[in-house]
Order: sequence, then structure tokens, then C-alpha cells
Amino acid sequence: MEVTVECQKRPEGVNPRALRRSGKIPAVLYGHQGTESVPLTINQKTAETLLKKADVNHTLIQVNIPELPWKGKALLREVQTHPWKNQLYHLSFFSMASQDSVSVTLPLTLKGDAPGVKAGGILEQLMTEINAECDPEKIPEAIDVDISNLGIGDSIHVHELVLPEGLSAKEDAERIVLSLAAPAVATSENSEESAAEG
Repeated sequence: MEVTVECQKRPEGVNPRALRRSGKIPAVLYGHQGTESVPLTINQKTAETLLKKADVNHTLIQVNIPELPWKGKALLREVQTHPWKNQLYHLSFFSMASQDSVSVTLPLTLKGDAPGVKAGGILEQLMTEINAECDPEKIPEAIDVDISNLGIGDSIHVHELVLPEGLSAKEDAERIVLSLAAPAVATSENSEESAAEG
């Protein structure tokens, strides 16, 4: 999914608090011209709508800055909020214009019904997302994890994930994504015995 947002160049010396009071959120664009960063502002309502559609390090965003003039694709790299008021403080964008590959965080989606679960096993998902690297034009919505052949005692490691072409995982290959444990029958039997003895 790709979303579009319009930003304005931020005037030099403007107070961030004054900006927020006027309904604007400070932002910055990195990677637009090498190491040079561009200070921006974004309408608060626009920013709030953006965050309902875009995820950090995942969603490709078309950023338009009329004053530069510049438009291009970027990733939302960071969202800063007030510690307890839950108010937006600052957004960071990273330009994809000159990037051959980009680091992203992708959710893991379970597909299928595990026979081990039907047999009473307990599915333990240890990873709900994965850090990966891919072409900025080919960021998938999620990584599917097929559990349709998973029996009791089985597990799936990072290196066993079926990844889209051109995408590589930036995780330990032996890290366990999920496992299917045996049902805790012995524990319940022991507690019943203890209750009977008491």
C-alpha cells in the first residue's frame, strides 16, 4: 500500500511549540540529498490520518513538498509522541529516491490450520514481525507463514520462512518464529492429584 502526504518547508528559527499550537507538526526528511536533511511541517490532521494508514519502517509514502519543489517516495522512520498526553510531537521521513534497497519491518501472518493445534497442542508465536531488506518499490504488506503442516513438537525457524523474491531477512537464521508445544496434560493431572490428597 502507498499513501500520499503533502508537507511544507519549515521556516528557520520557528519554535516547535508554536508550530504545534497552530495545528502543525514538525517533521524532517532525510536522504533527500545525501546526508542533507530538510526541516518540514505537516498539518496535524494530515499527520494523524497518515498514521492510521502508514506503519513505521513499512509503508511507502509519496511525499510532496511544493516549495522545494520536490516530490518522492519515503518511509516513515520515526514517530515521536508526548510521554503521557499521547500527542504527536515529530515525524521523520527517509527518502527512497536513491536507495537500491531499504530496511523494513514486516508483520508475520499465519496461514492455514495446524494439525498439532487440532490434536490439542499449544501454538506459541515468538515473533510477530521480522526485520528485512528489499527493493523500496517491492515492499510486501506482510510475510505469510504456512502452519498447515505443523504437528506437536514442530517449530519454524527464520531460515525456513518463504520470503518473496528479492527480500532477505535481517535476523538470526536459527531464531525460532513459532513452535507447537504439547498440551500441558501432566500439570492438570498433578493438580487434580494434589486436590484429591488435600
